[in-house]
Amino acid sequence: MSGDVCAAVIVPENGYQTNSTYGLGWECLHGFREYDDTACVAVIVPDGGFLDPSGERWNCLRGFLKVDDTCQEIVVPANAYLATTTYGPAWECKRGFEASGDLCVAIAVPANAYLNSSEYGQPWTCERGFFEQDGLCAAIVIPEHAYIDDATYGTGWKCERGYAISGTSCETIDIPANAHLDRSGNRWDCNKNFKLSKGLCILDN
Repeated sequence: MSGDVCAAVIVPENGYQTNSTYGLGWECLHGFREYDDTACVAVIVPDGGFLDPSGERWNCLRGFLKVDDTCQEIVVPANAYLATTTYGPAWECKRGFEASGDLCVAIAVPANAYLNSSEYGQPWTCERGFFEQDGLCAAIVIPEHAYIDDATYGTGWKCERGYAISGTSCETIDIPANAHLDRSGNRWDCNKNFKLSKGLCILDN
C-alpha cells in the first residue's frame, strides 16, 4: 500500500521478498545490508574479522581490536596473555609480573615473602613470623613467654596466659587476693562480690 494505491514491491539485487504487510516488503540476503531503503550492499569483512551471525555486520576475531573499519592485531608482550574481558586492557600480565607501560616486568618479591592474589595494593605478603618494613620482610622478635600472633596489627606476638605485655617483653601478672585472670589471660578481674579499689579487690558490701 502506498497512499490509496498498491505499488509494486521492487526487490533489489541480493534481496528477497518477505511478503510482509509492513516494512519495505523485502530484506537483504545473509552477508548484505540495507542501504538507503533501495539497495543491498555487501558487508565487507576486514582481515582479522568475521561476519556476525546476523549477516548484517562484522566483528573482530580474538586477538584483534576493532579500529574504525579495520581489525588490528593486538600485540601481546612477553609474560602476558590475551584478556577475556570486554572492557579494560586487551592483555594481562602473568602471575609474578606487573604491567609497566606496554611491558610486563617481574615483581620483585623480597626474601621471606610470597606473591598474593590481591588485585590492588602490595602484590606480595610477608611469611608468617615476618612483618613488612621499608619494602622488606623483617623477622618478628618474639620475647620469652610469648607466641606469634597472626593479627594484621600490633606487635606480631602475644603474651602467654598469665603474662602481660610490658614494652618489648612479657612480665608475670601479679594477681592480688580475691582476683582471677580474665578470659584473655593477660589481665585480671576481681572475683564476684569484690570491687577494685586502689589496685586491690575489696569486699563489695
